[in-house]
Amino acid sequence: MGSRLPVLSGREVVRVFEKFGWQFVRQSASHMVLTKPGAMASLSVPDHREVAKGTLRSLIRAAGLTVEQFAIAI
Repeated sequence: MGSRLPVLSGREVVRVFEKFGWQFVRQSASHMVLTKPGAMASLSVPDHREVAKGTLRSLIRAAGLTVEQFAIAI
């Protein structure tokens, strides 16, 4: 069973991903786009007060992290 995901805003989520080497590159409407050198994909984080749990989980997976690694970095 995965660890519990906290409720985070889009900006808080971006801050955690930056600890793993992701960089904010631009904002496209209500989404903040992050890239990482060597990563195949970019991350599109919604700029909301609360990021939905399923959205956060899929972003963590797309970043190649586990929920546990993400939770420790908060």
